Amino acid sequence: MMKAGFFDIDGTLINVMRQQTQITAPTRAALQRLRAAGCKTFIASGRPKAYLDPELLDASLFDGYVLMNGALVLYEGKTLYHQPLPKADVKAITELCEQRGVEYILEGAEHTYLRRDFLGFEAFYQSIDVDTDLFVREFDVSALDIGKMEFYSTEPMGGGLFQKLLAWPGLTGVMDPYHKKNLELYAKDITKGSGILHALEALKIPVAESFAFGDGVNDVEMMQTVGLGIAMGNAQPAVKEIAKAAVPSVDDDGVAWGIEHVILKGDA
Repeated sequence: MMKAGFFDIDGTLINVMRQQTQITAPTRAALQRLRAAGCKTFIASGRPKAYLDPELLDASLFDGYVLMNGALVLYEGKTLYHQPLPKADVKAITELCEQRGVEYILEGAEHTYLRRDFLGFEAFYQSIDVDTDLFVREFDVSALDIGKMEFYSTEPMGGGLFQKLLAWPGLTGVMDPYHKKNLELYAKDITKGSGILHALEALKIPVAESFAFGDGVNDVEMMQTVGLGIAMGNAQPAVKEIAKAAVPSVDDDGVAWGIEHVILKGDA
C-alpha cells in the first residue's frame, strides 16, 4: 500500500531560530530513502510557495506541497486545490493596516506581495534567507487572489489591531507567542489537515496510510488528520499531547531518526 508523508518546515526540517536554514545531510538522505521505498512526500507549511528555498522544491525530495496552511495544494507541479480569501476582506484589512501603521504581506499561489516601504518585514525575511527579490512590490490589492496574510507591528498586538483581525468573521490565525508583534491570518475552514485530505483524495491514498512530522500549533489539525502524527522533540505541548509517536528534536535530526526508526522500520 502506498503511503504519504507530510513534513512541516520550521522547527521540523530546519531551525531558523539557530540559523539552520538548510536540510541536513542525514535528513536529505532519509527523505530520499523514504521516496525510494515508494512513499509520496509532501511539504506541509504555513509558508507560500515564494518562501520555499530551492532545496525544498527539489523533486528528488518532495512530490508535492500543502501550503499557506492548506489554502494551496500542489502535486508534481499541478494545482490540486486552491482557495483564496474573499477579496473584500483582504481589501478592508489592508486598509485598516495602513491606517494603523501595521505592515502586511499578501500571499498568493505563485507570488508574494510586499510594499516597498515595509522594511520591518523585509529585514526579517532576509534574516532567515528568504529571497525578498522575489516579492512583488507594486500591486493592486483588489485584483489579487490571496490565500493567507501576515502582519508585523512595532507595537505588541499591533496596537490592538491583531485582536480585531483574529475576531474577523470567517478568519482565524496565530500570533507569535513571545513578542506578539507578528500575526498570520487565514480562512477558518482551511488547515494543514484539510489540505492533506485534498492531497490524499487526489492520490487515492487512505488516511490510515499517511503520517506527518510537526512541532507548532498550526500542526495540531495535521496531527489530528493523518494516520500517524509524529511530534518533534522540540514540539509545542499541544502537538505532543495528540501525536502518536515522538522523535528527537530538529537539532538532533529528528526527522531522519523518525523515518528510519518509525516509518521504514515500523518501530513506533
